[in-house]
Amino acid sequence: MSRKMSRRADLGSSSGNGSNNNKRGQSIVEDCGVHRTTCGYCKSNARNSIAHGLLADSISVDDYQDLLDRGWRRSGVFLYKPEMERTCCPPYTIRLKVDSFVPSKEQTRVYRRMQRFLDGSYDGPRTVGDMQKESAITPGRLCSSTINMFAKAEMQGTSVSPKALSDAQNSKTSEIDEEAIYISRKIDDVVNACVESEELPADVNFPKAAVKKVTVQRKKKLQETFKDLKYSSSISFQIAAILNNMKLPEKLKSASEVLEHGQGQQERSREVSAIVVAEKLAFKLETFGGLPGFLLQACNGYLNFFSSDGMQDLGQSFSRNTSAVKPCPVLLSSKIKVDEKRAVFCDDNQSSEKHERQRLEIRFNRSSFDPQEFALYKKYQIKVHNDRPQDVEESSYKRFLVDTPLVYVPPTNDNTVPTCGLGSFHQQYLIDGQLVAVGVVDILPKCLSSKYLFWDPDFAFLSLGKISALEEIKWVQEAQKQCPSLQYYYLGYYIHSCPKMRYKAAYNPSELLCPVRYQWIPFQIAKPLLDGKLYVCLSDYPNAESILSQDHDGQDLSGQDDHEMEDGLEMYDGELLEIPNSDSSDDSIGIEYGIANSDGDLAAEDISGVLIQIKGLQFRFQDLQTFGLMDRGTPDSLVGHLRKYVKVVGTELSKRMAYCLA
Repeated sequence: MSRKMSRRADLGSSSGNGSNNNKRGQSIVEDCGVHRTTCGYCKSNARNSIAHGLLADSISVDDYQDLLDRGWRRSGVFLYKPEMERTCCPPYTIRLKVDSFVPSKEQTRVYRRMQRFLDGSYDGPRTVGDMQKESAITPGRLCSSTINMFAKAEMQGTSVSPKALSDAQNSKTSEIDEEAIYISRKIDDVVNACVESEELPADVNFPKAAVKKVTVQRKKKLQETFKDLKYSSSISFQIAAILNNMKLPEKLKSASEVLEHGQGQQERSREVSAIVVAEKLAFKLETFGGLPGFLLQACNGYLNFFSSDGMQDLGQSFSRNTSAVKPCPVLLSSKIKVDEKRAVFCDDNQSSEKHERQRLEIRFNRSSFDPQEFALYKKYQIKVHNDRPQDVEESSYKRFLVDTPLVYVPPTNDNTVPTCGLGSFHQQYLIDGQLVAVGVVDILPKCLSSKYLFWDPDFAFLSLGKISALEEIKWVQEAQKQCPSLQYYYLGYYIHSCPKMRYKAAYNPSELLCPVRYQWIPFQIAKPLLDGKLYVCLSDYPNAESILSQDHDGQDLSGQDDHEMEDGLEMYDGELLEIPNSDSSDDSIGIEYGIANSDGDLAAEDISGVLIQIKGLQFRFQDLQTFGLMDRGTPDSLVGHLRKYVKVVGTELSKRMAYCLA
């Protein structure tokens, strides 16, 4: 390693007869030959993962784009291309044309969940303690099977379904649930009434209202006058979020503008507030006769339900004469403030701060070391991949995710480069200023190529792997307006023999790269071929067109394999590859040069135009006769090396990239 890196440091900038005057930078590489390692996908102890490697001093974005389209990837400055016909788990390059992207139901659900979290109407998966408090269940009143059901749901980051909870609870608990269901149905009736009166759009499926019981602990934080608060609903936040993402009815638009900005400032904002929605729903509820046994109050976007005077047992409200209870007026109180981030009631004396809607910010930074990013990476590796803290080293992180050979191209005014430029970037995801995820990407002339993603395990419930993929697709769609050549989203490698990697095909319609002719084949054509054989020439199928009209699997891959990503599988294959040590022998590191059994056609490769660099000077191979290096016929000769090199990078790239010799 040290000797090879020192050779790279000696490379000069001068050029000779065959120099490449590419305005976007010069590509200079060293050939590492074939590299054998153990496989991280099939978990074999044998060194069955076989790839050809290049050590890059520099790579232009145009050359790296062409390398991607021949099946190459990079880990830091090390470029590698799997030997598809010999490696144990053949990986196929996969890409998506963003203009044709159709999100699946699962991907849409994940995106909406993030929006609900940002709007304050979703706080993440409920814990066992939250479920017990919301249902007024104490550990002593739970049977062992119910406790196990809650514990399993908490470990999996999911929630217990209402039906399962209902079946597991005793009759007293069910009575308490009936009251919440009763209030929920009344709110749903009011929402439907608003739809019928055209105050809410009729072409939207609004969510069912969720009503939560206010626990004793929360009531202790309230003022004495609100000690009888029993239930609360945040349905207004969900409705407001839906309305803000669509064209709003004029009635609701006007109400929002007048209440928030005054009659003379209607043009400042078109955003609907949850406060406005809550007040409208409360007014409608009272118009319809209120809720027998409860007093209603709209507070900062929440619908709060208090027990009436003398109603110590809420269950009695269902057995008494409902007509005897008078509805209460709508109370617009400013004494109760609501933390929209955590949906927690707080006293005016305890907090005067009004929490705003959470903000998701995405930043593009050129690849460089950031201590905050490394701290997140270390946390991710320890908690998600169970690495020991002492094994997560700053040096390996830099070599893997920070070092890059790509020559940065600044933005131009000719619609060929996006505003951020071309090169390697770290895409930071921040929620209210807190770093929660980092995507390592390469932005190239035709695509955004995803390399790796690491995220905060505390936010695993947001499925940040899926969110980052959707945001990266969205970024390409937006960047394409300025830079028309940007059309694709590259997801790395698709490995059909590894079920945990199949989720990538859920980003539909995707294409796989044929490893022989380097043509892009629609996934629905490639899948039946890969079902029968690990390695196959995808472009050879004679009846390819007929497959397009057939449904071979009928599966939604987004719901089948993509869930593995939430359980710890990173979004991208980013595998830390060790750079071969040049001091080792070929046998010890598995480097193979020359004409192997599977490479009998190497003699046909034209190497005359290969660009060679020696001590900073560049020449075409055909001009090296004066050095007496052409006529050695052994497999270990320069001729054998160059034939193999031309085979894996292609003739055109071999003429543009400088092949560095010591």
